[in-house]
Amino acid sequence: MYAAERQHEILARARANGRVEVGPLADSLGVTVETVRRDLTALERMGAVRRVHGGALPVERLVLEPSLVARETRNSEQKRRIAARAIEELPAGGTILLDAGTTMLAIAEAIPADLEATVVTNSVAVASRLADMPHLELLMLGGRVRQLTGAAVGDWTEAELAPLCVDVAFIGTNGLTVERGLTTPDQTEAAAKHAMVRAGRRVVVVADATKVGPVHLHRFAALDEIAMLITDDSLDDETAQAIGDAGVEVARV
Repeated sequence: MYAAERQHEILARARANGRVEVGPLADSLGVTVETVRRDLTALERMGAVRRVHGGALPVERLVLEPSLVARETRNSEQKRRIAARAIEELPAGGTILLDAGTTMLAIAEAIPADLEATVVTNSVAVASRLADMPHLELLMLGGRVRQLTGAAVGDWTEAELAPLCVDVAFIGTNGLTVERGLTTPDQTEAAAKHAMVRAGRRVVVVADATKVGPVHLHRFAALDEIAMLITDDSLDDETAQAIGDAGVEVARV
């Protein structure tokens, strides 16, 4: 293959799979990892991909923010495993904060019916799921609801979060890197998430491995504000180690 043909193939795979990794690309294309890295650098200069640790992501994936409905079917098995592990972090009789998102909805669906706790959420979907659980005290945060994510955001949401101190805050993210921390595309969601992080005595990020590597426009937390990351077992050892070295406990399920 000429370089242009190889780069075209790499970009096609990135768009089809959502990301590409240097090692597997080198093996399948029959070239060295250094050649693949040069190809990814060339594609990044063209604006076609964004380099991340160990590989690259297609730019369109970083720009588009999928709707809640679109995300419900993505990585659903991984989200169920993540939710099952997150349940182990629930404090009996304590206070819990659940962010918006499909992984949070999976956690809500996995909460035992006999759990006695107070749950705070800004998610319409999560609140609807938990509303009829007799042993839970449910507090729904107010604010403007974003149709794209079903999350309450804005000044009202942030004002209600400001005086809270919950035992465990479960937070979702669109992007996570050691260098940039936690990021999301929308400014108002970032502000709400930042307020949630501040409200948590212990902050647990729940995100499938596709969220590790992307960087979005708005940063809402650094890794030193996070106690734990629960993700799926497709996260590679090197990246997991780097996150762990930053002081975050990493659970891969």
